[in-house]
Amino acid sequence: MPKAVKSKIKKLVRPIKDRKIAGVAVAFANYFEIDVTLVRVILALTLIPGGIPGILIYVFCWILIPSEE
Repeated sequence: MPKAVKSKIKKLVRPIKDRKIAGVAVAFANYFEIDVTLVRVILALTLIPGGIPGILIYVFCWILIPSEE
């Protein structure tokens, strides 16, 4: 009989460790299993067209993504 495969459920949470401001970039990096620097660059690029879209995205994610505690 084949062994049962345990699937690990991913959770999008803002970790306490490795935060720079609110942990949004680290949360996305951990969830998608990519480098946090890439996520931070993408978030910084959203600030280029006037700043407001990037700030709104960041604050929106900060509010919605639960903190790890």
